[in-house]
Amino acid sequence: MSRNIFCRKHQKEMEGLNNPPMPGARGQDIYDNISKAAWDEWQSQQTMLINEKHLSLMDPNTRKYLQAQMERFFNNEPFDKAEGYVPPEK
Repeated sequence: MSRNIFCRKHQKEMEGLNNPPMPGARGQDIYDNISKAAWDEWQSQQTMLINEKHLSLMDPNTRKYLQAQMERFFNNEPFDKAEGYVPPEK
């Protein structure tokens, strides 16, 4: 059964995640305040950043960088994007 939350990213009621995406307070905050759609959007953005910048998830600095970019993304602040990426037209 789905649950609705007020999504911080989209600023409206939307379907929430089924489970926290990571352990700890940050995971609980995402579970409580970020929609499933916004999480999927972040996952795509994160994948592009990892691939474009050749990031290694084994590096603690990479994980800190991605956490910071994730917070900026969910708070609708400017965040790093993959260079040269043009979103598809709707």
